[in-house]
Amino acid sequence: MLRITPRLSIPDDELTERFVRSAGPGGQNVNKVATAVELRFDVLNSPSLPETVRLRLLARRDRRLNDRGVLVISAQRYRSQDRNREDARERLAAIIETATHAPKARVATKPTRGSKERRLSTKRERAQIKRHRDSRQWERD
Repeated sequence: MLRITPRLSIPDDELTERFVRSAGPGGQNVNKVATAVELRFDVLNSPSLPETVRLRLLARRDRRLNDRGVLVISAQRYRSQDRNREDARERLAAIIETATHAPKARVATKPTRGSKERRLSTKRERAQIKRHRDSRQWERD
């Protein structure tokens, strides 16, 4: 059971783990032992997720989420399989936990009078500089 919040948890049967050989340094151990973990969670068809959380997860532009709605997390930071398994589960929990919070609604604001004046004055200054770039000046030098 993967606990996300006090009210939300995901049963282990919804998680699929695959152990593969890890890339990178590690000596002979890296060639013999499958320590890297590939954790898959079907966001689209999960009965454990509330609909709002599911929609927020699917709306994210995340390269770990494939076109079938499956979230794939690859963990190979550590040299032991157990620690990589824990790491993948912690990362999945963190991703889902962020989706439980509703995004703050943006309040539309107008630019202040001062900011408008500053913008227009810098535009006038740039225009003045460009206006004084005269090709005749180059001929004089």
